[in-house]
Amino acid sequence: MRSRRLFIIPAFCFLLNCSTRPVVEHAGPMFRDVAAETGLRFQHFTGATGQFYLPEIMGSGVALLDYDGDGDLDIFLMQGTVLEPGRSLSDARFPPSVDSKPGNRLFRNMLKETGKLQFVDVTEQAGLNHVDNGMGYGMGVAVGDYNNDGYPDLFVTNFGSNILYRNNGNGTFTDVTREAGLADAGWSASAAFVDYDRDGYLDLYVTHYLDFTVRGNRECFDPAGERDYCPPTAYKAVLHKLYRNLGNGKFQDVTHAAGIDAAVGPGLGVICADFNGDGWPDIYAADDGAANLLWLNNRNGTFREAALLSGVAYSEDGVARAGMGLAAGDFDGTGNESIFVTNLTREGAGLFRNKGHAEFTDATREFGLYQPTFPYTGFGVHWFDYDNDGRPDLFMANGAVTIVESLRGAPYPYHQRNLLLHNEGTRFRETSGEAGPPFELSEVGRGAAFGDIDNDGRVDIVVTNNNGPARLLLNETIPKNHWLEIRLQGVKCNRDGIGAKVAVLREGQKPLWGRVHTDGSYLSASDIRVHFGLGQNPKAQVLVEWPDGSKEKWDHVRADSLITLRQGTGKSP
Repeated sequence: MRSRRLFIIPAFCFLLNCSTRPVVEHAGPMFRDVAAETGLRFQHFTGATGQFYLPEIMGSGVALLDYDGDGDLDIFLMQGTVLEPGRSLSDARFPPSVDSKPGNRLFRNMLKETGKLQFVDVTEQAGLNHVDNGMGYGMGVAVGDYNNDGYPDLFVTNFGSNILYRNNGNGTFTDVTREAGLADAGWSASAAFVDYDRDGYLDLYVTHYLDFTVRGNRECFDPAGERDYCPPTAYKAVLHKLYRNLGNGKFQDVTHAAGIDAAVGPGLGVICADFNGDGWPDIYAADDGAANLLWLNNRNGTFREAALLSGVAYSEDGVARAGMGLAAGDFDGTGNESIFVTNLTREGAGLFRNKGHAEFTDATREFGLYQPTFPYTGFGVHWFDYDNDGRPDLFMANGAVTIVESLRGAPYPYHQRNLLLHNEGTRFRETSGEAGPPFELSEVGRGAAFGDIDNDGRVDIVVTNNNGPARLLLNETIPKNHWLEIRLQGVKCNRDGIGAKVAVLREGQKPLWGRVHTDGSYLSASDIRVHFGLGQNPKAQVLVEWPDGSKEKWDHVRADSLITLRQGTGKSP
């Protein structure tokens, strides 16, 4: 663990429980990779056999969740396998590895038990051994309490059959895929839990990528005539899926009934938010090499696709880009959720600024985000306030999907650097060079999940690397600013309040808006707690707009704390 100088921070616990960690002052880099020293040993396995099967280069994701309810974040990582014609995906093969065991892995955070950040692999004890289940080639993961029992469940997407793991509340999970009605083969990518009909139960949106099969694998070549992975245009796109939670442990496929089959695209990323401000969650999906999709909620169980009319289908010059990762948030203090999309090298990322009512403009160049992102193929991404100054910053996990010319002849010629971009108010400034050694690494970045892993009030990052190790980037910025982390407990709405909007109100300053969610990024799920950087002002009130439309306010909330707010215990705003 890092050296520490401790400052006492008074704890504030409202209604249920909360915990605080001493604020730490530390000189040096802003982020440090502590995966190895904390026991987070995981090496992604592509299963590559020289046939350039497309799933090999696309995965995999990661989730942060408090599966055991002890107040700290645990880590779930997705793994690949070998793909061969004639071999069933249930007959999974993995090589021995000194860095990690085969299959998806669950690492328990021992912070509460030991007082220090340490992880223990509890996959087998938890019933999450992917090798035994043998359901497919691991892609992504979504986190949500679908049965409202207070424990987060896992939905795992695969090239192959997807899996719903129910959290039993005793440290174990049970595969309930078939009884829940979620058995679905093919190639799924990102997924999101969302209560689209506001009935108090979390529904599920699942992106589907391509109609690729191992037997139907095509040979593709780069401009130099060398064999490489195919572009998505070599295969047909397939429908995304929407499943309605019936509230009895079962889901119903409502893709057609909800109108989600009105448009199709090779989906990779998905994020849900109220983009038009009508109080109902909408769905935005990033499509690889095709128009992105914006499903606006009609408030009657159906959606209409409005990406083109809203200005978020294409780039500002009308070109479909290779959408992968997604972030949505109020980066400019307007109260509207804007969208950030990661794309292919030489395309630049896309910042779609929301002017309100789901009317967007491409503001990528205006905010200085085109040039720094242009050289990179971006995947995992998130708005997060890494220095707690009150303005959301950006992180991008990067890694190519076709051979990087300057790396031609290298053993794995797809690696790139990750990016850290600081929100200066009117523009973003790249701060990767001052962020520390993890940002000097060149790897094949894919998934990224964000959360306060050591409960010190600073958001940390877990990054997955295709054909490489997982990295735990511990945030060690000097804590000169205040912060607040909020967890909601729904009563009339879904248990975790997913979809709720949370505002921190401070006298003489604009409200800081956040949203309860775990979705976004790429194939990954982040901390469900809403994090706010407060700058130098520690005095705050909290306003919550619950998913059912009700509003509550809590006064005199103390800063530098993790708090839980229960629906029905605040006052009318």
